[in-house]
Amino acid sequence: MLEISENGRTWLLTGPTSGYAIHLTDDHELLHLHWGPRITLADAEALAVRPLPDYRPFESPLDGREEYPVEGGPRFARPALSVRTEERRGTEWRFEAYGSEDDALRLRFRDGGLAVTLHYRMRDDVVERWVTLGNEGPEVELLRADSATWTLPDRDGWRLSQLHGRWAAESRLVRSDLTYGEKVIGSRRGHTGHQHLPWVALDTDATEERGEVYGCALGWSGSWRIAVAQLADARVQITGGAGHDDSGLLRLAAGESFTTPVFAGLWSDGGYGGASRAWHAYQRTYVIPDAGEDRPVLFNSWEATEFEISEEQQRALARRAADMGVELFVVDDGWFGARTSDRAGLGDWTPNPDRFPGGLKPLADHVHGLGMQFGIWVEPEMVNPDSDLYRAHPEWVQHQTGRKRTEFRNQLVLNLARDDVQEYLWEQLDTLLSSAPIDYVKWDFNRCFTDAGWPGEAYPQRLWVDHVRALYGLLDRLRDAHPGVAFESCSGGGGRIDLGVMSRTDQVWTSDNTDPLDRLAIQHGFSQIHPARVMAAWVTDSPNVQLNGRVSSLRFRFVSAMAGVLGVGGDLTEWTDDELAEARKWVGLYKEIRPLVQRGDLYRLRPPQGGLSAVQYVLGDETVVLAWLEAQRYGEPVPALRLRGLDPTASYECRETGEVHRGAVLLHHGLRTGLRGDLDAAVLRLRRI
Repeated sequence: MLEISENGRTWLLTGPTSGYAIHLTDDHELLHLHWGPRITLADAEALAVRPLPDYRPFESPLDGREEYPVEGGPRFARPALSVRTEERRGTEWRFEAYGSEDDALRLRFRDGGLAVTLHYRMRDDVVERWVTLGNEGPEVELLRADSATWTLPDRDGWRLSQLHGRWAAESRLVRSDLTYGEKVIGSRRGHTGHQHLPWVALDTDATEERGEVYGCALGWSGSWRIAVAQLADARVQITGGAGHDDSGLLRLAAGESFTTPVFAGLWSDGGYGGASRAWHAYQRTYVIPDAGEDRPVLFNSWEATEFEISEEQQRALARRAADMGVELFVVDDGWFGARTSDRAGLGDWTPNPDRFPGGLKPLADHVHGLGMQFGIWVEPEMVNPDSDLYRAHPEWVQHQTGRKRTEFRNQLVLNLARDDVQEYLWEQLDTLLSSAPIDYVKWDFNRCFTDAGWPGEAYPQRLWVDHVRALYGLLDRLRDAHPGVAFESCSGGGGRIDLGVMSRTDQVWTSDNTDPLDRLAIQHGFSQIHPARVMAAWVTDSPNVQLNGRVSSLRFRFVSAMAGVLGVGGDLTEWTDDELAEARKWVGLYKEIRPLVQRGDLYRLRPPQGGLSAVQYVLGDETVVLAWLEAQRYGEPVPALRLRGLDPTASYECRETGEVHRGAVLLHHGLRTGLRGDLDAAVLRLRRI
């Protein structure tokens, strides 16, 4: 809901539990008033008449109070907007008008020929903010154009939560005290990155289920930056947007415009868990395509075959996968061009004639005949120097004149900002998806930007932004042309996970690390912001030869992967009949609990800290608990779990033990009888009676 004061200078957005208010002064300064519990418009107007603090030498009364600080004028805090023309740098804007449509607010400012429009939209308790910059005068260079600056209330002792990591160790949660100065996270790599997810949360005394939490998440799949600053007067602001440095985003000629990605903010008084559930509900409702449809159980051929692919071998794997109950069969890398290793073939998106003499259609038809969907792996933004594409168009890759073209994984990055590259990829992928009944595409991105040059381009820096805009445009175009095809975002694991790519894909590859024990911490961090509905998780072989050689039971591997979108990635031709039979039972159980996992409310009962960890999903009258015992020492019993999110006046029956629990449910018998020793796991299902 949007409310506007009679003088048209105070605006209040209200969600189910929260409110967000801003005010425009007579001097055209846009001030932040409130972000937190619901307030009335009268409350907001009372906040608007409070005077700014008295002037102190070497300080600005605007710092820490402006809604969207620009560069220039009496300001010293980090600007959200920095622009320059041939004559000057900075912004001296004047308010022009406001507008609203469907409770979305637009505030329009102008500085000469540059129009700056701030956008606000409240979706449930999530505030979406973004900015449109339109140029109607001489050319303007956007050095920095952040999506939003968020201002927190005056509190002592702020604590910062963030997700950090690296390849095979993504999304690890860390919380630390916020100190004076700036904490900056982001990516200089051209994609979201394995090192940080574009999300932060701040609190002072929250627990998993109690206390106020402020969170912000950026929807951008390229280089990005979020800066959390505690200013000299202890006020805290969070500024974030596309691009990492202030070296330039774009140039806008007359008639051109740029719209920033959405930077979303959420206030919750339900602790970390309440904030997570609100983020999950927001994404399932407004971000993720077709989120009401449960994702199928998949099999991926990579760990079974790597590059040693043949059609008959894939058929044999497909038969075993179908017998296990798999619903989607995916052929990974190695099906196209001269792709017998990672040294050749990227860019040539036609089936290898020796491996698939009839193309992909015969295999896809066979997979469909077994009752499964059919999927493939692609990496469209990359090219091997040993490829027909590169030999024909070496100028199409990002490179610097006179410099060595750096290779990672024997590949270079195509300059997707070029119109001819975009059109080539569209033609290749559209033809591919039209050539066979393909239901699913795993879209990978295995290399960061390094030599991000564009010889001959007047403003080569724009490739950092335009690559991402072209990626989004290509995905949108393919989804429109092939509405039955689902897409997964992958980037060497979790290197491209953000609200922007999630709005165009159906699930994401969480990590290349499929070790079930390591995955518990990765999935715990991932769940702070993103729902299980998009979190792909695989059961692979034991020992885990791809990463660490750890031995784990099939039970532990399955229950770990069942916390998200279940997949299988092992070499099924090497599994015993007993293993295949056990796997069939686990797949069947997952299909029973899948609606709860993928669409239910998540409660993190115990974090993975070396002993017992557990998560709970609640949907309607049903709940399911997934529990993992990492280690058991000194004869200590398995601790009991108190469930959450249930009706305390109702009774619930545990299907695994037959016990009936009244009121607040405390699970102990099923856990202590079902969990024994190291790396064990259990699934407990309860239903209201």
